[in-house]
Amino acid sequence: MFMSQDGLCSIGELAQSAGVTVKTVRFYSDRGLLPEACRSAGGHRRYGPEAPDRLRLIRSLRALGLPVPDVRRVLDEEAAGERALEDAVAGQLREVASGLKALRWREAGLRLVQECPPGERAERLRLVGAVTAAPSTDVLVRFWRAWLPARMPGGATERFLEVAVPRPPDEPAPAQVLAFARLCALVSAPCTGAVRPQPEVHGVAGARGAAVLYEGLAEAYELAAVALRRNRAPQPGEALDCFVAAYASAYGTRDSAAFRRRLAGQLGSDPRLDRYWELVAEVATPPGGRPEPTAGVAHDWLLAALTAPAVQGSRAG
Repeated sequence: MFMSQDGLCSIGELAQSAGVTVKTVRFYSDRGLLPEACRSAGGHRRYGPEAPDRLRLIRSLRALGLPVPDVRRVLDEEAAGERALEDAVAGQLREVASGLKALRWREAGLRLVQECPPGERAERLRLVGAVTAAPSTDVLVRFWRAWLPARMPGGATERFLEVAVPRPPDEPAPAQVLAFARLCALVSAPCTGAVRPQPEVHGVAGARGAAVLYEGLAEAYELAAVALRRNRAPQPGEALDCFVAAYASAYGTRDSAAFRRRLAGQLGSDPRLDRYWELVAEVATPPGGRPEPTAGVAHDWLLAALTAPAVQGSRAG
């Protein structure tokens, strides 16, 4: 395409053929993305006939948002036989998705402030301002790690965190942003009798017993969630038996009517995290959607089933 006798072109000719500035060509050359074929007697850069196609490819990759190091890996792919392009594009897609989520949270936060009564704006600004645009659950994870029994096995802790820590929605409504902000504020507040104290079973069962307890509770909560989705009233059955068995295993005892009475009394007086679970439900439920049963709701359903008079005597003493 070049008219020079040696088939090479100057930096100006290359820039003109690609519709870019000389400064752009020089930038890519200096970073090793666009090698020059040689230098003229006067020290000017000369480029070979493959340069325009390479420059267009560079521009396309940059237009997709790929940083210079990723572009270099893609350009070297032909010789190395690597999947640099696929990896680079996948990485950019992850970044774009993260950016879009941050923008949606920012938009919902702005609408939350815009749509609230003037008297509530100061509080909402304070709450929303404490939550990053790309919301992090780190503060919730830290709360539960401090609340759970010390030296509880890591696997059991991680499984419980999957249940207890809500995943922020990718496209939140303003009400969900407010609920998440309130949730973070709740667990970040100074230690209070309503939030921080641990249940008695933590001290009685010990770390390994607590691991057995929480794994059993996770199964019981799943069974109770099935009943809740079917709008069933609290009642005896597999879910309740699993719930009681989890506590019995943690205490190293057996299920009996006496144990159920004692357990009902203990759970009734244990510290409650009701507000936490209420906010979790609000975060997880879009406007107009049906709330999914949280672990807190399942626990309340099971406790109600346990405290029913007929249940208290359903096991031989």
